[in-house]
Amino acid sequence: MDKNKLIGISELAQKLNLIDKKNKKLSTHTLRFWEKEFKEIKPIKFTGNRRYYDKKNIELLKKVYFLLKNQGMTINGVKKLLDHNQPLKLDEISNHSIKAHNLKNKLIKISNIIKNLKREK
Repeated sequence: MDKNKLIGISELAQKLNLIDKKNKKLSTHTLRFWEKEFKEIKPIKFTGNRRYYDKKNIELLKKVYFLLKNQGMTINGVKKLLDHNQPLKLDEISNHSIKAHNLKNKLIKISNIIKNLKREK
């Protein structure tokens, strides 16, 4: 495998904007945690156990990031989506694949948009 086409864990954390809220530094531990949680994530390890990610792993991690951080899904919900043998149920609340507070925030945003649209009429 061509090492030039791979990126290191710090570069990937920066690309995904994984910043630790406490110390405002890059959060590479999040990527290592996701690697343990999602069997599909398999970084390439060279000397010194340094992790490098190919295009396939980068795209997978972007998807995991989006589903967890932007869509508010739980780790179990994302695992169900990634596991082709177990489709995600349509009712995300009943199977706990979306966090309640994220759903509430989305509903508030939608409500505000509707109010603004009604004012414009």
